Amino acid sequence: MYDHLPGGDLVQAGLRDLERGIESPNALLVASFATRLRREGVAVPEHAIANPEHRLYELLAQEDPDSAHGRYNALVRRLVSFARALPCAS
Repeated sequence: MYDHLPGGDLVQAGLRDLERGIESPNALLVASFATRLRREGVAVPEHAIANPEHRLYELLAQEDPDSAHGRYNALVRRLVSFARALPCAS
């Protein structure tokens, strides 16, 4: 559905994981942008994840503390690109 947009793969995977209750990096990323994505018409499932931004960073740091900051910023940049491209695709 969103494959044609930058970061669309992340959003689709995050939406699937949120729907299934899986706390993956993609799900946490989508959860952290839920308000903005919903405003753009993306059906983000309701979730009970408190502070998804912090949880995402913690998860990335558990996997590899040395690269967590860079990976976090790269994921956020991809989601921002998606959110910016979404209105143009409509």
